[in-house]
Amino acid sequence: MTLAKLPANMLDAIALLPKDIPVVLLTRHSIREVVEGQGLAGYDLQLTEEGVALAQAWGAYLATEVTIVSANTSPIQRCVDTSRHMLTGAGKNVSADLKQVCNPLLVEPGSFVVDLKKASPSFKKYGALGFVNAFLNNQVEGMKSVRQGVFDILADLYQLSQHRSGMHLVVTHDTIMAVAYAYLKQIKVLEQSDWPQMMEGMFIWFEGTTFLDSDLVWVWRGQKHCVSVSGLFKAK
Repeated sequence: MTLAKLPANMLDAIALLPKDIPVVLLTRHSIREVVEGQGLAGYDLQLTEEGVALAQAWGAYLATEVTIVSANTSPIQRCVDTSRHMLTGAGKNVSADLKQVCNPLLVEPGSFVVDLKKASPSFKKYGALGFVNAFLNNQVEGMKSVRQGVFDILADLYQLSQHRSGMHLVVTHDTIMAVAYAYLKQIKVLEQSDWPQMMEGMFIWFEGTTFLDSDLVWVWRGQKHCVSVSGLFKAK
């Protein structure tokens, strides 16, 4: 399996990463079974053979550039498997004591959903893109605020990155990445073209001595961005 199925610009992003600062790769899981109809993709959907091969190939490529020092993942099996296969591909270029950690902040409910019963009807009504856009405009019940949810995720990634230099692998879902991207870009309506593809990721690092005093640097689709954390979360 080559990296032909890897989303565009992921390879180009490697050249933009710092060599002396811990980096987080926040990524959607690899290629999974197709879901029919509209609504939440079932938690039982598994990686395809193509998805397994892609995760292993991507892990092998990353291992030529970085050392993977931690692996956090949504507890949903396709995310756990993506992380595991990336680590398999990376081979020996991972920390010897690395263990996968299932993080409840990387799934729903957890990241943004507080009350699944209240939020679920909107997901079924709008589908993934429509749901996220409704959420960005405060039109979904049972949710954290967008600001609070993104704050919680980024604060967690900051703490994770402080433990050791190297690359921290974090595997999650498309809706979670889409909301984080929208907040970072300060946009209220996402287009289908903005949607994270399977195995597409965002590279993130923090420059500063504390979370709130740091600059957040992120690379998405080959473009490097920088914003102060305090400015990102200042009262509006």
